[in-house]
Amino acid sequence: MTLNDVASLANVSPQTVSRAIRNPELVSERTVTRVQWAISTTGYVPNLAASNLASNRSKTIAAIIPTISASVFADALHGLDAVLTPHGYQLFIGATDYSIDREEELIRAFMGRRPDGLFIVGTKHTPAATLLLRKSRIPIVEAWNWTDEPIDNLVGFSNSDAIEAIVEYVVSKGYKHPTFAASLQPGDSRALDRQESFARTVARLLPGEPPRVVDSGTGVIDMDAGVRLLDIALKRHPETDVLMFASDIFAAGALLECRRRGISVPGDLAITGFGDFEISRHLLPTLTTVAVPNVEIGTRAGELLIARMSGIGEESEMVDLGFSVVARESA
Repeated sequence: MTLNDVASLANVSPQTVSRAIRNPELVSERTVTRVQWAISTTGYVPNLAASNLASNRSKTIAAIIPTISASVFADALHGLDAVLTPHGYQLFIGATDYSIDREEELIRAFMGRRPDGLFIVGTKHTPAATLLLRKSRIPIVEAWNWTDEPIDNLVGFSNSDAIEAIVEYVVSKGYKHPTFAASLQPGDSRALDRQESFARTVARLLPGEPPRVVDSGTGVIDMDAGVRLLDIALKRHPETDVLMFASDIFAAGALLECRRRGISVPGDLAITGFGDFEISRHLLPTLTTVAVPNVEIGTRAGELLIARMSGIGEESEMVDLGFSVVARESA
């Protein structure tokens, strides 16, 4: 089947069919529906490669995230995709596994495929990756952190401010011996920012108190790592009265393990998380955490990309979506 066959069945011109496929926002909803029906009826498969070559647009967006398994990044991708799909764009996704060298490899590979835009989690990259991004001449959105010098657009929040806020909260509740628990990988700049902010805030609010930090040492973000972090904290810092995790995933694993061991939360040990995952509201006790706008990050990033790719937006934007401390039963 050919484009002309679809046009004949839909009773429109071949140019209208092509436009409905490549730029549906430029065609009436009724016409798009008729073209889609004709495509479905005939079994026509558009030759997007040829169309993209002719228009010098790939109709794809590259998304580079730390890991596919974490729900926070999946939520952002859902938000991003919900904005891009109605405009005919498709995502292709790469995961860095928290390696900045892997991130650089992905940027090189994706740029070779000529995406129309790029969404990337993080604001710290290798010098070579930064150069590649700056010379790409496509709209870019960095996300999930904050910097005064973004490469292009920025949508996120300050991880440092978020940890400062939850440390202030636990100190206001009377806790005196906090311990920060995380998987501190060199490529996870956000976890490192949280650790540094924790140390600064403890020094400010609890003078003389050592900045207790435990690292799982595994590089894996799952509930088993949370149990490991709990064990390390109890062994090295038995005086800990509040264990502050860099992720709700870790916190959930530790909290469930406390129930198995008969450790009262928050009676014997308070626990906090970061992320406000769905499970946090259903744990017993419910988890005190930091909520960040995961879906909104993706949605706002998609809107910025669409505006730039359509020629509506001309200037780079910095969008601080903020965070909130969610006080629940665990601390």
